[in-house]
Amino acid sequence: MATVALTSLAHGAGCGCKLGPRDLLPIVRGLPSQDDPNLLVGTATADDAGVYRLSDDLALVQTVDFFTPIVDDPYDFGRIAAANALSDVYAMGGRPITALNLVAFPLERLGAEVLGAILRGGLDVCAEAGVAVVGGHSIDDPEPKFGLALTGVVDPVELLTNAGGRAGDVLTLSKPLGVGAISTAWKRGTADPSLLAAAVEVMIELNADAARAARAAGARALTDVTGFGLLGHLHSLARASGVAAEVDAASVPAIAGVEALLSGESAISGGSRRNRAYADGFTTWAAGVPEWRRRLACDATTSGGLLAAVPAGSAGTATGPVVGRLLAGPAGAVVVR
Repeated sequence: MATVALTSLAHGAGCGCKLGPRDLLPIVRGLPSQDDPNLLVGTATADDAGVYRLSDDLALVQTVDFFTPIVDDPYDFGRIAAANALSDVYAMGGRPITALNLVAFPLERLGAEVLGAILRGGLDVCAEAGVAVVGGHSIDDPEPKFGLALTGVVDPVELLTNAGGRAGDVLTLSKPLGVGAISTAWKRGTADPSLLAAAVEVMIELNADAARAARAAGARALTDVTGFGLLGHLHSLARASGVAAEVDAASVPAIAGVEALLSGESAISGGSRRNRAYADGFTTWAAGVPEWRRRLACDATTSGGLLAAVPAGSAGTATGPVVGRLLAGPAGAVVVR
């Protein structure tokens, strides 16, 4: 279908093309605050989506997410981008209902068939999620980009944010890390196709079931792990919750084969390097943590899993292993042991 590899046209890969948190977050936090009692979640806590109350039992969950190709297969690119965008609604405890396509595409160079495959991939994942794709917007762009603007709903009483964690909660992570390293290695010609296939399977998995399991476990805070890496998103959760956090590096799940990639420099993307520089500003690393695991904790992830803060006694109900805990301490500070 495509004679040009999609990733060869992209300066970054997936969520790795995001502006770095060290540069972006101070800008967002410096914007004027909004005084609207119905705005339940805005920009102040760097959460996954905005939430606006319409009535006592109904609120809108709104988010937008798009990025450059992380794989060369157009259909898979569409599926990954859609699953990634939908994750933001699940991370708020919401149910996604409608989507709008966001397309930037060099149509004359790549052709209608390639764009059609991207859109079909997004449509198929939305159908799996029970979401109606109701339209969209496109522009001509030499660098392909695709994603969704999503609207979901949630009862305000059932809303989950990144700001409700308490000292003593344990942290669970529903998907393994390493897709950023794998996609970077693939783009640079050093990844095995089977490793890329494993990463695709992780990325296209919807977080709907993980969100339901987190709620069943009594989750007090929830976020998804994407472009800012595990430590970047954990920092936002801990900061918003007014607590510190501790991560057990050996318990953080990794896709099989990622250790070899992260033991050297060749699979570390620019986005992951920016995440590491950002994390070093709030993270204390124990001397015994291997370098590859430090890199894993900062890997610029695309369509990653849900990071949930749940009461210690119900961690077994949540999806994924316990990777750490919340502690009393400086808000947003993280220790990795």
